Amino acid sequence: MQQYNPKNDHIKVYVNGELLHRNEAKISVFDSIVQGGDAVWEGLRVYNGRIFALDRHLNRLQESAHTMSFADIPSSASIKQALFSTLAANGMTDNTHIRLTLTRGEKTTSGMDPRLNKFGCGLIILAEWKAPIYPTSGVSLITSSIRRNTPQCLDSKIHHNNLINNILAKIEANLAGVSGAVMLDTNGYVSEVNATNIFMVKKDQLYTPYADSCLPGITRGIILELATNNGIKAYEKNISLHELYNADEVFTTGTMGELTKVNAIDNRNICNKFGSSTLARLQELFSSLTKKSGTPLPL
Repeated sequence: MQQYNPKNDHIKVYVNGELLHRNEAKISVFDSIVQGGDAVWEGLRVYNGRIFALDRHLNRLQESAHTMSFADIPSSASIKQALFSTLAANGMTDNTHIRLTLTRGEKTTSGMDPRLNKFGCGLIILAEWKAPIYPTSGVSLITSSIRRNTPQCLDSKIHHNNLINNILAKIEANLAGVSGAVMLDTNGYVSEVNATNIFMVKKDQLYTPYADSCLPGITRGIILELATNNGIKAYEKNISLHELYNADEVFTTGTMGELTKVNAIDNRNICNKFGSSTLARLQELFSSLTKKSGTPLPL
C-alpha cells in the first residue's frame, strides 16, 4: 500500500504551463477530465538523473490522444521541457514517480460533445518522491469478479483515464485483505492485475497473457525484450487460472511497482518446484537497465 511521504508537502505541480504549489494546483470544473474522465495518462520513473523509457511513454500518450481524436496534441519536445522544468523546480533527480496527464482540455459549457472543447489540450505533471510501492517480500492476490475490457467495448491499448473497472477490482482486493486482483478477460483467461501486468514462469520458461484485453505495459515490453536478449524463452499465450496457480513463479510488472513477486493467488501458494529463480535474474537485469538508460535531465 502506498504511504504518504512528508517530502511531498510542498511540491510544485505543472498545470497548463504554470508551476503551482500542490495546494494551489487546480483545474477547471469545465475540463474534460472532470466532465467525463476524458484524458490519457502515463506513469514514469526517474532513476539516477534520467527519466526511464521516456520516449516509449510519450509515444503511447500521443497515440492514445490521437485515437481519442484530441486536437492540438503537444509535441514530445514541449512535454519534455515541461517535465524537466517540473523536476528542476522540485529538485528531483532520483526516486521519483511522475503522473503525466493529458486532458482533452476545457469546454465552453458542460457537456459530452468534444466539439465543446475550444481551447486545446490540458497538461498536468505531478512528480512525487515515491519509492516502488510493493514489498520485496512479495504480495498476495485474489481473482476479481470484474472482467477486463475487451476491444469490442473499449480497447485497453488506449491508456485512458476511465479506470472504474480496475478500481472496482481493487476494492475487491481491499475487502479480501490482499494487494491486488487478477482480472480475467471475457473468455475467462487471465488478462492482468488491476494495476499491473502479470507474468508466470514454468520450467524456466516465461509466459504472459496476450495483449488483447490487457494494457501492453511499457515495463511488460521491456521484460519480454530482456528475456529474449538474455536466453530466457518468453511467450505470450492464453493463461488459465489453473496454470497460474501451478506456476513455479508469478510476478507483476509496472512502472510504479517494477517487478513484484506473487506469493499466493486465491489462497493457493505459488510453489517453485525447481528452485531456480527467473524472477531474480530479470529483476537484476531490469535494475541494471534503469541505472544506465533513460533520457538525461538537463544539468
